[in-house]
Amino acid sequence: MNKAIIGEKLLRKKINFTVLIEKDEDGIYIASVPSLKGCFTQAKTIEELIPRITEAIQLYLNVGYGDFVPNEFVGIQKLQIEI
Repeated sequence: MNKAIIGEKLLRKKINFTVLIEKDEDGIYIASVPSLKGCFTQAKTIEELIPRITEAIQLYLNVGYGDFVPNEFVGIQKLQIEI
C-alpha cells in the first residue's frame, strides 16, 4: 500500500476499487477486481466475501504485481445471446 511518513505519523493512501460480485451455479459468491488482473476470491456468503476480497486487494498491492490504473465504473449490461 502507498505510504508516506510525515514527522512521526504514518499516512496511508485510500483507493476506491470496483468489485464485481457474481454467484455461480453452486451458490458460491465470486468477487473480482477488474482493475487488478487476477485479483479474485470466493465465499459461501456475502458477509464472508467482503473481508476476503479486501484482504486479496491488500495482498495484491503489498506484493506489488505492478502499477494499476483504476477503471471508472460505467455500468453493467446483461446480454442475451442466441447460440
